[in-house]
Amino acid sequence: MRTIKGKTVLLTGASRGLGLLIARVLAQEGATIVGVARSSKGLEQFCSLLNGNAIAIPFDLSRVEELPILVQEVKHLAGSVDILINNAGIEKYRAFTEYSLADLQAVLSINLVAAMELTRLILPEMLRRDSGHIVNMASLAAKKGSPYNSIYSASKGGLLMWTDTVRQELVGTGVGISAICPGYVLHVGMSADTGVPISRLAGASQPWVVAKAVAKAIQHNQAERIINQDFITEGFTKLLFMIAQFSPRWVDAVYQLMGIGKLNQRRIQAQTKAAKFANPKNDCTKN
Repeated sequence: MRTIKGKTVLLTGASRGLGLLIARVLAQEGATIVGVARSSKGLEQFCSLLNGNAIAIPFDLSRVEELPILVQEVKHLAGSVDILINNAGIEKYRAFTEYSLADLQAVLSINLVAAMELTRLILPEMLRRDSGHIVNMASLAAKKGSPYNSIYSASKGGLLMWTDTVRQELVGTGVGISAICPGYVLHVGMSADTGVPISRLAGASQPWVVAKAVAKAIQHNQAERIINQDFITEGFTKLLFMIAQFSPRWVDAVYQLMGIGKLNQRRIQAQTKAAKFANPKNDCTKN
């Protein structure tokens, strides 16, 4: 079993949601966490929760071309990165025709391109040391697209396939790479942000279960973890994805029965309402 104790972890999306819980779990295992996020206020909470085992770096990952600067700052503050966790992500619920080019670029840049570029910058040193691990936080949406969330699904699908490919390239080295595929997560993160209840049929996971799965993936060099509500739901989910390889339309019908599309349509309404509340000057009404 690979050890986490004494390792330096670079964690993106560290200021909230699953990021905070992943940081706490790995800190409990004895790691030092370098947390990256846009929110300085959120990073203050991150540091206070970890009681000195944390280094915070405010950075906007959408500035992909500036990631070499981030990596240099990490090396200056913490030394070499032993474990990279690409956790940062955003969702924008829309019908596909309602997305703007800016929406496409934002989701793909943060969810996929930033993860690939950070890994491209950090992996060579891991290979020179013949030691290290990379964790990419994917999603069940990487296995089966989620309607009205197509760009997020595409970004996570790309993340999963890229992880699979790099893993094959790393065979015979001391560097591992894992993909974590949670479904809906209760209470924290993007699923909870909209305030729309999760479908019972879809299943929902406790955030601590997902965070602990990250640690286990590192320790056991697991290729991929699918996480859902419980052992039975996880088994059903895996079976569903297997059937989808033979009959995609049948699984489409199952998703309709589970209400995935309607759930995401309600999330469109919730996001639109939240955006109008946050930017009241942009809410134009007729007199």
